[in-house]
Amino acid sequence: MALLELKNLHVALEDGTEIVKGVDLAVDTNEIHAIMGPNGSGKSTLAYALMGHPAYQITEGQILFLGADERAQKGLFLAFQYPHAIPGVTVTSFLRSAINAIRKARNDGEDDPVKIPEFRTDLLAAMEKLKVPRELASRYLNDGFSGGEKKRVEILQMAMLKPRIAVLDETDSGLDIDALKIVAEGVDDLVGTETGALVITHYQRILNYVKPDFVHVFVDGRIVQEGGPELAHQLEAEGYESFGAANGRSNGSNSGN
Repeated sequence: MALLELKNLHVALEDGTEIVKGVDLAVDTNEIHAIMGPNGSGKSTLAYALMGHPAYQITEGQILFLGADERAQKGLFLAFQYPHAIPGVTVTSFLRSAINAIRKARNDGEDDPVKIPEFRTDLLAAMEKLKVPRELASRYLNDGFSGGEKKRVEILQMAMLKPRIAVLDETDSGLDIDALKIVAEGVDDLVGTETGALVITHYQRILNYVKPDFVHVFVDGRIVQEGGPELAHQLEAEGYESFGAANGRSNGSNSGN
């Protein structure tokens, strides 16, 4: 059984509009999966549904993480397309609280807070590797950050929290080449025998740096074709319309991303 499994997943908005229309997907450790689709195809809806966002209702099928329906604090991580600012909460406080919550969940509710010297050593090492300026650690999370700073801090969170499955929702959006390479290196460093990744993207660009094992073409709320890394290059050359037309699917006119 894979770490993360989607079985005939259907997801609707609160008004009943169906966005995700029957997705089967399995993501395991030491694997990088890429979901590529046009704007409006439902990619971000899928990402939010994976994390249990209350605005997105699972109307049919299942999301199984580590073999169970419950996913919170068990190691499923989402890097947002547009990270939110949290005024009043510093990056350092946020990360320590998140790490301690995960440690408590994995220890069946027993408190095992990370030691401050250990946390500081790990944080400074990760910030240096990801080229995150040290002063960001004492600033409020994403408050006044540039787009590149927000994305780097998202990857910093991923590096510190060490999730079992990392979901990156269009993390490449708005990044310059240097920032994109740093994000890609962070993903590559994380994925291994204990971690897998699901990269959701519109463009092939990030896949020049994050090398996927599997590519899934997502059109109108469905996976319409699957393959290896070569499929991303085919998409770049042919565009999404040919895949939608070839599979008899519509052009992704729903409200999901």
